[in-house]
This record gives sequence, C-alpha cells and structure tokens, in this order.
Amino acid sequence: MDYDIVIRNGTVVDGTQFPRFRADVGLKGGVIRKIGRIPSGKATRELDATNCIVAPGFIDLHTHYDAQIFWDPYCTPSGWHGVTTFVIGNCGFGFAPVKPADRDRSLLMMTRTEQIPYESMKVGMPITWETFPEFLEALRRIPKGVNLMTYVPLSPLVIYVMGLEASKTRAATPAEQREMKRLLNQAMDAGACGFSLQRFGPNSPQADYDGTPMPTDVMVDEDILVLADVLRERDEGFIQVTQMPYPSEAVKRKFLETLASRAQRPIFHNSIIAFDDAPAEKAEEELAWVSACNSRGLRIFAQGFTLRSYTYFTLEHWNLYDSSPAWNFAMQGPKEERKKRLADPDVLRRMRQETDDGTLNLFGLGGPVSQLLITNVAGHKDLEKYVGRRVGEVAAQRGQHAIDTIAELSIAGDLDVEFRTGGVNGGTDPNRTTSLVKGTYTLAGVSDGGAHTKFFNGGAFTTDFLSWLVRETGKVTLEFAHYHLSYMPARAAGLTDRGMIREGAAADIIIYELDKLSRDPEWEYVTLRDLPANEWRRVQYSKGYRWTIVNGQVTFDGGKATDARPGKVLSPNTLHVESQRSAVA
Repeated sequence: MDYDIVIRNGTVVDGTQFPRFRADVGLKGGVIRKIGRIPSGKATRELDATNCIVAPGFIDLHTHYDAQIFWDPYCTPSGWHGVTTFVIGNCGFGFAPVKPADRDRSLLMMTRTEQIPYESMKVGMPITWETFPEFLEALRRIPKGVNLMTYVPLSPLVIYVMGLEASKTRAATPAEQREMKRLLNQAMDAGACGFSLQRFGPNSPQADYDGTPMPTDVMVDEDILVLADVLRERDEGFIQVTQMPYPSEAVKRKFLETLASRAQRPIFHNSIIAFDDAPAEKAEEELAWVSACNSRGLRIFAQGFTLRSYTYFTLEHWNLYDSSPAWNFAMQGPKEERKKRLADPDVLRRMRQETDDGTLNLFGLGGPVSQLLITNVAGHKDLEKYVGRRVGEVAAQRGQHAIDTIAELSIAGDLDVEFRTGGVNGGTDPNRTTSLVKGTYTLAGVSDGGAHTKFFNGGAFTTDFLSWLVRETGKVTLEFAHYHLSYMPARAAGLTDRGMIREGAAADIIIYELDKLSRDPEWEYVTLRDLPANEWRRVQYSKGYRWTIVNGQVTFDGGKATDARPGKVLSPNTLHVESQRSAVA
C-alpha cells in the first residue's frame, strides 16, 4: 500500500494560519506524505473525515506528567483533549538527577507543591535512575501514546549538588556552580530541552512537603544566570520561569530581562491571566512589556492562561493558600493534625489577619475566601443546610469571620466539606481572553496537566479554547486557534516538523467535529479512582474528537484509547532529522 492511513474528505486547518481547505491526507511511516486527492484503495486504513476538521495535534508546553507518564501512556485527561506532544519538568519540579538516598524525599516534594499522591508515585513510578541522562533513557524505554520533551528542573539539580538544606539557605559556591553547569550540559547532550524554575520567594504558594519554600523559590540570581550561560554557549534550548511579582513587579521584570539577555534563548514566562475582577490594563501592560522586550532582542514569550475553570477542594488536601504562613502552617500534616491546628485560636487569629491584610495571595485562585461556595458536606446531615451557600453569607449569619466559618464547618465535617472557588480561574470575558491571546508573543494555554488533580483539571484547555472562543463567541478563527495551540508552541520550542499539517512533517493529527466539541462535564468534574494505590483525581472527558493520531498511528478512536503507543522523547531542532530517517526506513 502507498499509505498506512488516508484521512479522506476532511477540512484541513494546517496550523500555519493558511486558510482552511478540503483535502485528503496520506500518512506513511509516521510522516505526512501527501495532501490532496488520493484515489481509493491506496491505504491500509481509511478514515472518513467528512464534516470534520483535520488539524495538527495540540502541543502543551506546561505540564507535570513527569510521574503519570509511567502509569498512564496517554497522559489523560490531556490526551483525551487532542494533545499529542507535552513538555514536562516545568516550574523546576521533577525527579532527576536524584541520589538513591534522596528518592523518597523527591517524591514527598511533589505531594504538596503539585498534589501528586505519594503512594501513587511510589507504586507507579519505580525510580531506577540517578542522573538526568538515565532518567531520559527510562522515559524512552516506556511505551508511550504521546510525545514528550523535558526540561532539567532546577530544584532536583541544586539539591543533587548542594544538598536539600543548603539549597534553601545559601548561594552556591563557585565549585558548586561549575558542577551544576556540567550536569546541565550533560543533560542537554542527552536530549533535555532547557531548564525550568519557580520563583515565589520564602512564602511560596507552592511550597515543599514540610511547608518550606522550594529550592528555586529562594535561589539567588547569579546561580540561575550561570546556567543561562550554558544555553547561550550551546545556542540551544529554552527556559521556563513561573514567577509572581516577587518582591515586586519591577524586580521580577528586571530579572527576566537579565535572564533573557544572558541566555540569548527563548524564555517562557508564566503566566498572564485575564481575570474578571482585575483591571483590564493589568494584562495589557504585561503584554506591552513582553512586546517591548522582543523589540530589544529579548526573546520572552508570555504563556497565557485561557481555561475557564473552577477549583474544588477540601481542607484535607488544600495547599494553594500557602503564600500565607498561617494557612501554610494550618494545612500541614495528616487530617487529625490539620483539625487540631484549625481549632487553635492563635492559628485562626493569624489566618484571619493574613487573609485580610493581603499576605494571602489569591492570584489565579478564583476570588476572595468569603466567596467560596459550599458544594458538598459528604453526608453530614447537620451541615446540609449550608450546601449551595457562600462562606461569607454563612459567616455573616453566624456573626463571625469567614476564616472561622471555614474552619468550623470543615472540622464538623471531618475535613470532607467541599468548597468551590467563587470565580472562574481564567476569567469568563471572551473579549479579555481574546486580547490576551492576540498578543504577538503570547502562547495560549497553561494546563498544569498532571498536577493539582484533586482540585481541578487543566488538561481540557484545548477543547475549551475551540468551543468557547471559536464556536460559541466567534472571537477567533479556527486558523488562529490552531496556530496558537500547535504551530506557534512548536516553533517556540524548536520543533521544526510538528504543529502543522505539511508534507514531510510528523503525522501528529487530530480529527474532530467542531459542532460537537465540548468538555464532559462542562463545568464540574468526574471523580475517578484510577491512580496507582487506589488514589483518586478529578477529570473532564471530551466529546467531539473522532481520532487522534501520533506519529502516524491512531491512539484514540471515538474517544477510546487504542493501545497504540508510538510516542517518542523529542529534543529541539532534531525532529526533522528523525522524521526523515523514518521516511527513508
């Protein structure tokens, strides 16, 4: 047969912003071989894409599937929503390099900051590596239904060189800096795509297992900049930085500009959000700064948070108020310990104060504490009267502060009382979100896929983008959407033959019905107990995707996984060579 698969009669949106057109697409050996009219009988399998969009698979540059890929080859829920290529190791978080004695501690580090269950990692991800090249080899060996790239996360790197305590309490010595540079070079030689870090300061809202900041939160500038020198010297790779205005907006921007200048490589800046309750000028000012940086030759891309989502949580697991030292303290330990702290008058006093004075940073967390909605009381009959009411309303009725109300209701419900954020995390104004993504240097979507899974599901951002901004509101065209969800992130990440439908490109393709595309459920979540060690998570399924194809093989058919696992570990600037080798073979 001339082709392994022919996709017939579809409307091709090729990702480059070229106008859509009707065509057949022929695939062979994992590569797109022909776009045009293909006679019948030329392929092993034909897919009838009548009334469907044929587009490049989505590329998600910000995920935390580092552990999950070892037990879930499709990185769901993102895989359900058309994502075919992921970048892991974001925010400086990951599992390599790691000394054998530190393996358990590296797992614990991820349980609070990203809420990945310890037992799930322990059972589902046996750590057999020490160095970063060994970690990459482990990724290459496991069968995958998706493509992966990975940063070198700086937290494990600095811990490996300096030790955990030193990494949080002092700067590196010149000898330690040289060793970190050597290890980064070693990782880049093996196929890493750059490095990543989070900088939130000593009161980090994404803290370590013991409530202390992550190593990169308090990492001094020069220890980061010497690693940027590695990328400049190699002239390859890129840097992902998650940084709030610590200690100020001006200091944050100055550091990012210095980092971009030293590295002379792309910086992915997380994140810009079009909040409903924030002044529109705030996001516009950030976009103007990013544009000005690029006009001066500083390659800084903004990653825009576009997903409309609520966060659901109980105080048994909640940690995302960790920017408040009092909240951080109260939310440490197992359930019984948390209940004791929430009943302590002094702890409650400090929680009230730090909530009221702004110490509690609510950036991206759906509005003030008083607006939290009580959604579930887990069968506690005496609390059912509060379901569907705002915490502030109940507090006013009871004549107390909202913090006391949350604490008392949670203790009475054995910490099983569930709250939902009062506002939608990414904002609901399509005009604001459209202005955000239309920034010349804005990359759409920050899924955080694989993290925070007991609170929300970011992996559906691709489906939400298409159904909301394209179909429902008409704010952007399909061509614009697929450019921002596939081609632009591919090019920014140095993937020269992904993110587009083009002859000779890798055959990562999604086929879907736009009028049927949706999240399922649209605003709430399904709870699945499908993680290793019988742990649970929240997910949203997808509707409307007919087929997902990775490297020329169908991985999802009608929303169901096929068991095909053709995924690869990718590196920037090497994909074209790999694809040509596949085509020749």
